[in-house]
Amino acid sequence: MWNLFQQEFVQNAFIGGGIVAVVAGLMGYFVVLRAQSFATEALTDIGFAGATAGALLGLSSLVGMLLLTFLSALGMGALGDRLRGRDVEIGMVLSFALGLGVLFLTLYAQSSASHSSAGMNILFGSILAVTRADLWISLICSCLILLILACLFRPLLFASIDPVVAETRGVPVRLLSIIFLVLLAITTAESVLVIGVLLVFALLVAPAATAIYITHRPRTTLLVSVCLSLFFTWGGLILTFMGTGRQLPAGFYIATLSACSYFVAVVIRRFRAPHRAVASSHCNDCADQNLSKLC
Repeated sequence: MWNLFQQEFVQNAFIGGGIVAVVAGLMGYFVVLRAQSFATEALTDIGFAGATAGALLGLSSLVGMLLLTFLSALGMGALGDRLRGRDVEIGMVLSFALGLGVLFLTLYAQSSASHSSAGMNILFGSILAVTRADLWISLICSCLILLILACLFRPLLFASIDPVVAETRGVPVRLLSIIFLVLLAITTAESVLVIGVLLVFALLVAPAATAIYITHRPRTTLLVSVCLSLFFTWGGLILTFMGTGRQLPAGFYIATLSACSYFVAVVIRRFRAPHRAVASSHCNDCADQNLSKLC
């Protein structure tokens, strides 16, 4: 096992996976708290078109995804509440984005026989194909996300728990929403690099959702979410290299560990407090900590 770490692609996989796992664990907490899982799905679908367009133009798939998801997040944030009640229009836009992704992917695959497996890497992740250039891009983006989150943690937490009260206290809820969506777009693009378009929820939602079932304190929940995200990612990679009789993709193991941990946490939580709703108890616990200080 230790001999594997001498291989550059293995080092890249663990380093890149760790970077993405930390950011996904932190951002995932706010995704669950703000009930914006749909935004994650939307950015993922749009990012698929960006990844395939980037590959077709000779750019890195990560760069193409970052550009398109960034622009999409700005648009979603600018529209704000006007997106509500427009499920049909949003669904059509996402379908069109997926259609563009399929078109770009087909053109890219037809350009060379060596590109035939590109679609599988984008859809299900290509963590074993992460390059040093991808690592640097991910590291820079992750540092930027962590810096912004550190600066905006208190007002963002306040606005996520009770946006109405936060707005009356002078918190720029609309601006925070736009910034959060931009950060979510970058995180989604990074996560796709590890887990793929179809399994991105395994890193962006499952660790945070599991952590909320384990603890109620915001900072503790963030720490648990990051630890779980690292465990899922590195555990999936170890299982990939160690093998379970057959060499299966890392995305499968990461998604399986995420799902199993979440359902175990749900069962334990319901067994310990069968009549207590997790979401309401989490918000009540935060309210007891004098939310006005979060301003």
